[in-house]
Amino acid sequence: MYTNILAQIKNAQAAKKDSIKVPYSGMDLSVLELLAKKGFIASVEKKGRMPKRILEIKPKYDEKGKGAISGTRLLSKPSRRLYSGYQDLYPIRQGFGLCAISTSKGIMGSIEAKRAKLGGQLLFEIW
Repeated sequence: MYTNILAQIKNAQAAKKDSIKVPYSGMDLSVLELLAKKGFIASVEKKGRMPKRILEIKPKYDEKGKGAISGTRLLSKPSRRLYSGYQDLYPIRQGFGLCAISTSKGIMGSIEAKRAKLGGQLLFEIW
């Protein structure tokens, strides 16, 4: 689940790890591709065959060795799902953060969802 992966990425950045390996999931892959596109992780690769498929994640660091992710906040939980229309979407941390939304067209950031006039389930905020 993407909640576990976000914690693993933050912990790996704190420990200065080169890569992380997690079990494959389609939703996790789409969340990680969004994070790679927005510059929060360096890359994500799908490896292996069907029974033992994994995702290899490479965290992103700046020139001083600090991780690109400084904080996360989970919005939807299994006990409480949060939904929002496109009118209610807003920039996170004055545009330096990202709010991931699960829409009918896939997982995307809040700015793209607002441009496409799509609402959906709010997943998490990352900055």
